[in-house]
Amino acid sequence: MTDDTAGAADPLEHAPARVRLRFSPSDKEVRVPSGVTVFDAASWNGIAIDSTCGGHGTCKKCKVQVQVGDVPVQPMDARAFRQSELDQGWRLACLAAATTDLAVEVPPLTTRPKAATVGVGRQVILRPALQKRYVELAEPTLTDQRTDLERLLGAVDDLELRVDTAVVRDLGRTLRAADFKVTAVVVGDELIGVEPGDTSERVFGLAFDLGTTTVVANLLDVSTGTPAAVCSMLNQQQPFGADVISRISATMLDPTALERLRDLAHKTLNDLAAEACAEAGVDPSEVYEVALAGNATMVQLALGIDPEPLGVAPFILASSGYSGLTALDLGIHIHPQARASVFPALGAYVGGDIISGVLATGMDRDKRLRLFIDIGTNCEIVLGDGERLLATAAPAGPAFEAASIRCGMRAAPGAVEVVRIDDDGLRLQVIDDAVPAGLCGSGLVDAVSELVRVGLLDGSGRFVSEDAAAEVAPKVADRLTMVGDERVFLLASEEETGGNAVYLSQRDVRELQFAKAAISTGWRLLLEAFGVEEGDIQQVLLAGSFGTYLSPASAVRIGLVPKLPVLRIVSAGNVAGEGAKMVLLSAQEHHGAQTLLEEIAYLELSDRTDFNDRFVDELAFPT
Repeated sequence: MTDDTAGAADPLEHAPARVRLRFSPSDKEVRVPSGVTVFDAASWNGIAIDSTCGGHGTCKKCKVQVQVGDVPVQPMDARAFRQSELDQGWRLACLAAATTDLAVEVPPLTTRPKAATVGVGRQVILRPALQKRYVELAEPTLTDQRTDLERLLGAVDDLELRVDTAVVRDLGRTLRAADFKVTAVVVGDELIGVEPGDTSERVFGLAFDLGTTTVVANLLDVSTGTPAAVCSMLNQQQPFGADVISRISATMLDPTALERLRDLAHKTLNDLAAEACAEAGVDPSEVYEVALAGNATMVQLALGIDPEPLGVAPFILASSGYSGLTALDLGIHIHPQARASVFPALGAYVGGDIISGVLATGMDRDKRLRLFIDIGTNCEIVLGDGERLLATAAPAGPAFEAASIRCGMRAAPGAVEVVRIDDDGLRLQVIDDAVPAGLCGSGLVDAVSELVRVGLLDGSGRFVSEDAAAEVAPKVADRLTMVGDERVFLLASEEETGGNAVYLSQRDVRELQFAKAAISTGWRLLLEAFGVEEGDIQQVLLAGSFGTYLSPASAVRIGLVPKLPVLRIVSAGNVAGEGAKMVLLSAQEHHGAQTLLEEIAYLELSDRTDFNDRFVDELAFPT
């Protein structure tokens, strides 16, 4: 230790044991141990701060303004903010250690990013497991001393029902209060409730797509098969990171994280259930069944099951499926005996959401050769021709969520989602026609695709020289500029935004190349295993919210999907949610979801010796 460092003061040495933080606009005050970061202090107390890395200091999304108190500027702060913003107290929450009392302004978090709430589905025969039977029973007499339960079951003797003690507990009181005119509520082979009077026309179910980023709820009138309400919101687990690996890592590093992640999943599902019921004018007690599709990590977290084995080789599920669940097991407060079913998972990275999507799109019965791609941090790919189904998962990384992109943001107001370059120059389409604030996933693909098309990006993904740019695209060549020591393409200047510039950097292009190479390697290996060629594919289904808003032409141009006529490429939308709706409406489809596990073969990519070479071959853009 040198004399200088020996005499340096430790900023924590004289800090108080606990400090007080007041967060606005929530006006919530908390006390935490000195030295805790602002991000952790907020997260522990239910205050959401935007982050895609889970508070590890890499995404630069957790921006807050310290209004009272002092927080030293960290090197990463200087890279994330302009000097004028630093002077105004802007800091990255995950790096801001609270050693004194602070007042912190938290920018509002977009809780409802743009999301696909409907998708490609198929018609099903309306024959739900959930049904109601109105019965009028003969009252007991001295000559008819059957038990209350025997009397009820005798009126529905075409059903062989199991009955939980919780139902029997209030049965006698309900029968007598209703003069023995009641409605039996049945799910499958279980009697889950007995209601006074005739309530047979009020029967509802909830279908959930539990996504890593966005959760969608569909409230269905099960008696008619019609939707009553649809709602979506940001998964409230978001402060733990944008992807499943971040959330798995959180449970490995913090023994309290699993319980907190479970509770956040429950709160998200329950908030959506309450919102959907309120929108439709349905009492939550009239909702008797839940169907949920989600990836393996999201399902295990929602059930409070340790996800660590999913995140380390050999990537093992706790279970492929879960039986005997109730809505309360998922934290959803509807009818107290409501049943829940969760789609089974094929593997750690081909989860129930993909099984649901395959069910909804009928890939197990359509004789056409079809390629199903659910694009995200982990990209699931399925190839099928009605006779065979082959699936794999490709590690695409966070580029499509815009988590690793310099000016990346979720698909929320202000996000650039469409980019076009024509004879008039650059044209942007921004969500809600707002001032450009960042670049979402579809905008990233569009921007790179357009720059490749006009020649500002070469086949290797490198920006061309200034002279070459002026020759091939004179209208926008001056947008190729420098930010620091990195070349960028300027999408919107500080003058155009009134704040920070929005641009595409060379590093952003590389991130997209890595993602698209992983995905294209995956589907090419599936094609080889199937013994077919790229041109044999008759339809490509792009699933999920990202697939819904992705331009097929842009996806083809950068090599993300097979080079096919764009009419063969279909935005399938929220097919996971569609599959969940189908199992609520048809007991046969519920059984079909279970049998899909036996029909789909899985191709593991992680142990292939040729994967890295094939991946490198796919990095370049098609010429």
